[in-house]
Order: sequence, then structure tokens, then C-alpha cells
Amino acid sequence: MDRFTSGLVASLLIACAPATFAASSTSLSVGGTITPSSCTPTLSSGGIVDHGKLTVKDLNPEQPTRLPTGELLLEVNCEAATFFTLTTVDNRAGTSAIHPASHGLGTINDDQMLGSAAFSVFDAVADTQPVHAIMSSNGGSSWRISSYLGHAGITAFAAPADLYTPIAIKVLNARLSAFTTLVPAKDLPLVDEVPIDGSATLQVKYL
Repeated sequence: MDRFTSGLVASLLIACAPATFAASSTSLSVGGTITPSSCTPTLSSGGIVDHGKLTVKDLNPEQPTRLPTGELLLEVNCEAATFFTLTTVDNRAGTSAIHPASHGLGTINDDQMLGSAAFSVFDAVADTQPVHAIMSSNGGSSWRISSYLGHAGITAFAAPADLYTPIAIKVLNARLSAFTTLVPAKDLPLVDEVPIDGSATLQVKYL
């Protein structure tokens, strides 16, 4: 018997031998729900908050500078009454200089963070009735009253009679406020013009 044949026989004997260790396994499933209706969010002014051109004299040299609050109108239209939440994707992730739950404004010279933008929802009206914004930071397991809108949680809306339970909504109207804060002027290399480059995506997710 040549070496090749001998090796083959040995392999077969090993394959046919009784198993010494029990095999381990686990299950994998794919699930979800298809909702019969969809919702479309829109923002006034094309979703743009423009602070215009600022000068060095407009910025506090030692403390963060809060810029004028930007105001947009938010509307969510659904094909039927739908349980939905709002959240955001920070398109400048990792560049929020003030608070990680806020949104970044981009960087200067690749590593210098410019500031942060935070969003809040006020004066919400659902199907002509005033409602309260509520927020969950654990995927909807629990809720609390909060105007926060951002990537660190999901935002829903509740009736005044039950402030901890999201309601189904067909048409939502609300005021979205943008709070932009810049780092102290002493931390910025203000030799050339510096763009304020914040960007976020507003998402509708279904409960």
C-alpha cells in the first residue's frame, strides 16, 4: 500500500469512528413585522438651519457660544393611524464637542471639533389634538416625558391622559428647535473661514 492510499484509509477510519464529543448547536431566526401603512416626515426650509456668517467677535473667547435657536416646522403624514417613533442618524458622528447625545458640526484640520447641535420637539399636535413628546433610551421598554430628538433614543408621542404610552398617529405637526453651540474661540484656528458643517438624517421607525 503506497503512502497516499494509507493516508486515505486512515482518514476514512477516523470519519467513521464513534464521536467522542457531543456536537453543540444553536438556532437562528429572522423575524419582523410589515406594517400596512407608511409615514413620511417633512421639514420646513428644506430642513436647513442657516446661522449665516459669524465673526470672531460674535464668539466667546473662553466659554462655549450658544447661537440663536433655529426653528423648523416638522410634519409627519401617515397613510393611516400608525404607531411610529422618530430618531436621527448623526452624519457627523464622533464630532460632537459639547455632548455625545448631540450632533456633531464636523471638524477643522481633521481633528479639531467645532461644536454641537441638539434638537428638541415642542408644541406637538397629533390629529388636531395636543400631545406630549416622550422619549425612550432603551428601545421602547420604558418611556419618559422629554422633548429630546436625537440618535441617543427614540421619540414618540403620548396623550395627556397617559404620558407613558405612545399613541397611533395619522398626522403629526410640531415645532423642531435646533440648539447650536460652538466651542470657545480660543480653541479654534481662526486664520481662515471655518464652515459650520452639521448634518443629520431624521428617521421614522415603527413600533
